[in-house]
Amino acid sequence: MVVNVNFQVVSNEFQSKRLDKMTDKTEKKHKTLEQAQQEGKYIRKVRSFVKREGRLTKGQERALTEHWQTIGLNHGDGLIDIKALFGNDNPVVLEIGFGMGKSLVEMAKAAPQINFIGVEVHKPGVGACISLAVEQGVENLKVYEHDAIEILADCIPENSLTTVQLFFPDPWHKKKHHKRRIVSADFVETLRKKLNVGGVFHMATDWENYAECMLEDMQSAQGYKNLSTNNDYVPRPDSRPLTKFENRGQRLGHGVWDLQFERVD
Repeated sequence: MVVNVNFQVVSNEFQSKRLDKMTDKTEKKHKTLEQAQQEGKYIRKVRSFVKREGRLTKGQERALTEHWQTIGLNHGDGLIDIKALFGNDNPVVLEIGFGMGKSLVEMAKAAPQINFIGVEVHKPGVGACISLAVEQGVENLKVYEHDAIEILADCIPENSLTTVQLFFPDPWHKKKHHKRRIVSADFVETLRKKLNVGGVFHMATDWENYAECMLEDMQSAQGYKNLSTNNDYVPRPDSRPLTKFENRGQRLGHGVWDLQFERVD
């Protein structure tokens, strides 16, 4: 009987020491991550995209080589001076994830009185966008090849944007991947600070569940007003060109949802 009691005491002490050791390791791990972040070391983050680097065409490569100095912007250069960059005080539209850039170039060409900044992570798309902009003689457009979250944090001044456009972002349709969706409470608050008061965040998606989540996030956010008369979605404005993909989807009966929210404070 005494032996059993002693064994139980030893067992409890062993378990206690084991738990203390695990706690110490956890605290040490957390401390190490925090220190690494403060020291500027790489910390793996959940991203809203998967970078699938396709092969550059000769035209895309030539556009990047010959015209990056005039159209391209570098994340490493830090905070931009928009007036100096464009040489004017015109309104500024930021588009996140412009794909191959066809719609972005079309919008910029149609509105020379507005300055456009595009952000895209895929190099072939950036090259195609620059190539088309040069071909079309568009001069009110600059582009980044970088993660938009980092561009917003490091390069875009507060209260500087008239419009932020986010058209057809990756829906990450599986529930376990919803954390990768770019529209979130933190993202929406970051955009609010970058928009002028009266500026508009314009989203579009062809994935209904994502549209519902976008609407929920925006309705919960402080400092925004829904521009929809029904407090949900808006008709596609003429300023957003129809894409080939969207046209095909409409012929097949697929829906597209546009949302516009204005910064009010």
